[in-house]
Amino acid sequence: MNKKPTPFQSVLIANRGEIACRIIRSAKALGLRTIAVYSDADADAPHVTMADEAVLLGAAPAQDSYLNATRILDAARASNAGAIHPGYGFLSENAGFAGACAKAGFIFIGPGAEAIDLMGDKAKAKRAMIKANIPCIPGYQGEDQSDTALAEAAKDIGFPLMVKAAAGGGGRGMRLVEDKTNLASAIKTARSEAENAFGDGALILERALINPRHVEIQILADNHGHVVHLGERDCSVQRRHQKVLEEAPAPGMTSALRDAMGGAAIKAAQDINYVGAGTVEFLLDSACEFYFLEMNTRLQVEHPVTEMVTGLDLVALQIRIAQGHELDFTQDDIALEGHAIEARLYAEDTHQDFLPCTGPIDLWHPAVGGGVRIDTGIKTGSVVSPFYDPMLAKIIAHGATREEARCRLVQALGETALFGVKTNKSFLIDALEQSEFVNGQASTGFIAQNFTEACFAPEALRLEDAAVASVLFYVCARSQALARSLFLAPPLMGWTSATSIAAPYRFADNDACLDLTVTPVGADRYQICSGGDVFALKVLRIADHHASLDLNGTRKDILFHQPQNDATGSQLQLSIDGRDLSVQNIHVVPAQMQEGAASAGTITTPMHGKLIEVFVTPGDTVSKGDRLAILEAMKMQHELTADIDGQIEAIHFAPGVQIAANTLLLEIKA
Repeated sequence: MNKKPTPFQSVLIANRGEIACRIIRSAKALGLRTIAVYSDADADAPHVTMADEAVLLGAAPAQDSYLNATRILDAARASNAGAIHPGYGFLSENAGFAGACAKAGFIFIGPGAEAIDLMGDKAKAKRAMIKANIPCIPGYQGEDQSDTALAEAAKDIGFPLMVKAAAGGGGRGMRLVEDKTNLASAIKTARSEAENAFGDGALILERALINPRHVEIQILADNHGHVVHLGERDCSVQRRHQKVLEEAPAPGMTSALRDAMGGAAIKAAQDINYVGAGTVEFLLDSACEFYFLEMNTRLQVEHPVTEMVTGLDLVALQIRIAQGHELDFTQDDIALEGHAIEARLYAEDTHQDFLPCTGPIDLWHPAVGGGVRIDTGIKTGSVVSPFYDPMLAKIIAHGATREEARCRLVQALGETALFGVKTNKSFLIDALEQSEFVNGQASTGFIAQNFTEACFAPEALRLEDAAVASVLFYVCARSQALARSLFLAPPLMGWTSATSIAAPYRFADNDACLDLTVTPVGADRYQICSGGDVFALKVLRIADHHASLDLNGTRKDILFHQPQNDATGSQLQLSIDGRDLSVQNIHVVPAQMQEGAASAGTITTPMHGKLIEVFVTPGDTVSKGDRLAILEAMKMQHELTADIDGQIEAIHFAPGVQIAANTLLLEIKA
């Protein structure tokens, strides 16, 4: 073990987005020079401007930039970096990259290559943990990867079972198999996804625990033989095996169980001579029996909740350990204060099976408040590209109690607005307010059990929302007209010599329409009529994207934005009472331009991506819901399905090509 500190003065961050910004903050606080790397797609990203220096890696695709070890090492040499921090994702758990850093003379801020190689392969890791007497889930982690061997192992394990990629993480290459009829297709899809995501198609099988809790232990180990754990995080709320909400400490955790799980995590780290920050993940069943799941040999996405309850800076500790310093505290010094909960804000369409979304961020307005922390790597004007993970920000709240933290997080989410791409914000608020989560009883089945398909139907446009939107449309149009006129006095806008002019608006409300008229009735006062409903609205203040309104005696503080690329002036984005809405005045929009106007049977690509496989040929008969093709985008594989019963009339692309978003892929004749 290295006992002599070897300080360095500069750190290259081999990552992007919020984690790159997070690392830069701590490195600068330690007085280190920071070097960012970026792709063409990230030239104007916040992490680039935050760093003291930035080096272009290459084109937008990750393999040409953030996954290109050679270019990252060249950037480190060119910038005279002393160390390289990999963040999470990309090359953070790549043993070859860690070894290449050491060989090139750079300190890798993370564990050694041997530990990464061992724990990065779920099969090897599980064999090592079984040898170390760490409780493990029964399964198959053998070297024979033939379909026959996996099928035979599945018979012995029984169903339901999990098919998992041996390499990587993030839910990629993972499938739940309920019975043997779905085993072959699950193996094929998981293997393909694993090969594309990690370059390794090896799989393991595990008995599926029904509705367990996902509880993980944060550990720190220095070069001097000291290993401590920093308590646990509960990450049970997951969708497609990707974490959505995380918290520390875990609800209902006892001191005895924490000591047992913490002790197992420490032993796991000691057995493999681990150095640095790491996380040992367990599944916890209803009988409070825990089983080793995997070890992440890097900083976790959810590390902020541990920082907020311990008061420790995990990134700073990673850097000090890499410099050779001893941990300056012991296990007895670690105390958990209060409770913290984190929500991951994703660019995704919850109404379309959580498909990732791409496009420009027209307005980013994060909440500001006591006990709330927001980690992000975006800004107004950023572009969400199809090349990287769709996570945009992490919103974390701390409180003296779990309920205080939960309420603060709900409030912070409601006060956070992002316009331009769809997000999962409303879903996060709904999840936090489910009684099962409020009571601390959420398991890994929480989302599946509490959110049916009906929960994700587009929300009906409330008449009050439409009234607010119509006045904001009116005010925006008036302001634009004033800006174009030379001699018109503002009070004369909207008036004739006889009476005020009523402006009509029509908004789509799912399959119906809402018709409203707006009539000015005085200075900043308006009457809105819709059928027999009448609203009185007064504009109290409008500045930038903020509006303070009085609607029938109730004050509403609203964020709004009109997209700059909207030549018709027909679109408006609103955040009202914590709900982000996008409304369109269809009085001024041609029918063919209205959202959702595409005809049934025309299957278009929901995002930019690579066409991996097509399951049909022209002339085939399909039923609504049948699989048609697989598109790979944002590190995941997405199934495209038939939206009607009919016959395949035309297929416009073959597998292997890159296709832009909203491109016609195939046509079905009803």
